[in-house]
Amino acid sequence: MNSLVQLLATLTGVTLLFACAQANGTMERAAQQALRLCRGHAALLPAMFFLLSALLAMIGPGAILATALMAPFAMSAGARAGVNVFLIALMVGNGANAGNLSPFSTVGAIVSALMTASGLGGHEMRIWFFTGAAHAAVAVCAYVLFGGVALFRNGAVCAAAAPPEMEARHWLTAGVTLAWIAAVMLLRLPLGWTAFAAAAVLLVLRVSSLKQSAARMPWKVILLVVSISTLVGLLDRAGGLRWFQDWLAQMATPRTIHAVIAALTGLISAYSSTSGVVLPAFLPMAPGLAARLPGVDPVALSISIAIGSALVDVSPLSTIGALCIAAAPAESGTRRLFTRLLIWGLSMVGAGALICYLASPLFSRL
Repeated sequence: MNSLVQLLATLTGVTLLFACAQANGTMERAAQQALRLCRGHAALLPAMFFLLSALLAMIGPGAILATALMAPFAMSAGARAGVNVFLIALMVGNGANAGNLSPFSTVGAIVSALMTASGLGGHEMRIWFFTGAAHAAVAVCAYVLFGGVALFRNGAVCAAAAPPEMEARHWLTAGVTLAWIAAVMLLRLPLGWTAFAAAAVLLVLRVSSLKQSAARMPWKVILLVVSISTLVGLLDRAGGLRWFQDWLAQMATPRTIHAVIAALTGLISAYSSTSGVVLPAFLPMAPGLAARLPGVDPVALSISIAIGSALVDVSPLSTIGALCIAAAPAESGTRRLFTRLLIWGLSMVGAGALICYLASPLFSRL
């Protein structure tokens, strides 16, 4: 019961804080200001959209809402600059997922609570590093394959309108958020309860509206995560998790288990929620499954679960891919974009398994 209360407090506190930042426009203004760094170079736009999406997800509401914020003007700006919209979609989606497991994001808070409840707390930064690295590697491949190098060779340029300036309420929101991050990192204060305190400061100072912020919170995801976690706890008491762990241990060896678990979570994540279903269901299994396979590190196994389940999320069957398609200009060919994203997303099941198979020795060493 205590772990469920902690999970609920963490989810609601973190999501409320960043719902405040989203409701008063701080995230969007900050992202628009950062685009100035491109200085009109079209070849830099894909990389900039990757970094901005990662930053928003990292210190914000997670990959889905970061994509919702970035996709509309990223797809529009990319199309106007002559950048392949498929490349822009991959950069936004993979960038958002690269920052998604930050301990300060909504999904990162879920992972932190689940890992702590499983006895694997304290390794959140390692999981975030490797999942971010996997998405960065995939994004680099996409940049090379789908026109990024050609943009550099052609010296393409794009005209960009001056973004609106940050106002006092935006600076204050950014300052409170950074202070919260510093308090959690340096003072080791509780993630969820301190997020409630930071959100309360913003609401008391009236730089954000409680009604608008509460409306932007992902209540369905919060309810789904808590429900799945409760169900997994009941399955564990009934012996269901032990049966499933035994079955997986019989299918795989200590060397192949990372590829097997990444492929399995990728397949399930392709048609279900990564943060609401796959991670809450599979992360609690990591310690028991690792115990059945000699020499397997449960934290490394958790990393494979995170990578395998997230790489497929650019598929149009997922929310992230669907948001990119919805934001694409009509003249860019949304039907073709749908097909390409679907092929890419499903191919990531195999790519995730291969990455985890090759990189799993590093998961335990770094």
